[in-house]
Amino acid sequence: MTSKKIETALISAGRDKKFTQGSVNTVIQRASSLVFESVAEKKFATANRANGELFYGRRGTLTHFSLQEAMVELEGGAGCALYPCGAAAVSNAILAFIETGDHVLMASSSYEPTQDFCSKVLTRLGVSTTYYPASIGADIARMMQPNTRIVFLESPGSITMEVPDIPAIVKAVRAVSPEVIIMIDNTWAAGILFKALEFDIDISIQAGTKYIVGHSDAMIGTAVSNARCWEQLREQSYLMGQMVDADTAYVASRGLRTMGIRLKQHAESSLRIAQWLETHPDVARVNHPALPGSQGHEFWKRDFTGSCGLFSFILKKRLTDAQLADYLDHFEHFSMAYSWGGFESLVLANQPEEIQAIRPGEQVDFTGTLVRVHIGLENCDDLIDDLNAAFARIV
Repeated sequence: MTSKKIETALISAGRDKKFTQGSVNTVIQRASSLVFESVAEKKFATANRANGELFYGRRGTLTHFSLQEAMVELEGGAGCALYPCGAAAVSNAILAFIETGDHVLMASSSYEPTQDFCSKVLTRLGVSTTYYPASIGADIARMMQPNTRIVFLESPGSITMEVPDIPAIVKAVRAVSPEVIIMIDNTWAAGILFKALEFDIDISIQAGTKYIVGHSDAMIGTAVSNARCWEQLREQSYLMGQMVDADTAYVASRGLRTMGIRLKQHAESSLRIAQWLETHPDVARVNHPALPGSQGHEFWKRDFTGSCGLFSFILKKRLTDAQLADYLDHFEHFSMAYSWGGFESLVLANQPEEIQAIRPGEQVDFTGTLVRVHIGLENCDDLIDDLNAAFARIV
């Protein structure tokens, strides 16, 4: 069989007849207990409980197996673990591989809750964390310690959108210690715009809440692992009780079917608006990986196959609290909310000192207010008008 293009794979992945049972979409199988007709059947299910055989609700039902199979096909892994949200996927993937005395190397531009997990949970377990800048490249080898167990990547960086030289980082880490577990928060790329496991990364993690679900109405996390790490990730996550309900797994599977076309529209619209923002007199810098001036653009161009709707820009001035409230409170089409990846456009803002507080060991290189936007599926002209009106409010 010829290999499928990603658009086709998104439509067909996880839709085997054993999961659809004659319908177009995967069946929703809600179950805690799964009944065995005989002792022999029970023994068979027990022996194969980790290999897609119906055993017990916490191991999954046909609905979960369908989504897991789809994610494995799309990201090229050996298995996929499911979690109730992206933060759970990050924290439990890390917990599956560390023990007291270990050391974690963490991207300093990583998602703030990931940093909080390191500082508030891992420290209590006797695990130390060192943060490295997105620009580190092969120099990460100098930060490796004898007890370094995990190197955690995020690309692009949360909020400030730097794209690191991932191949250089991975090569340097493997040269020092081939056994180190390399993980990435791959949410921005939705697991398909950057094929993490093809870059010798062990585990690709997503907040499927974002682009997989795509409609801001369900929360789920995924972690697709290579063969080397799959059994440990699977069993440790199971022991920690990680699971999602069948309805959420179904919604995620359904979201996959339109994710390709949604991502294309998010990318097209966000790039158009980013290019417009570059020309705006009130904007000092636009942080969008697909723009030539954005940090790490050359790595994005080399390693990624596309972009999405999330980026940020920096104003030339730091807004006062009153100006910031006036700027944010009166948008017509942009909503003010956490998360992103849905059909709707979103806006949030951070002052430079707030970013500095979550950039361990780095000096933030801007003084104006940073605005993060997610460009949804609305008409671009309407969104530009909305942004123009916001700029007019802060003159």
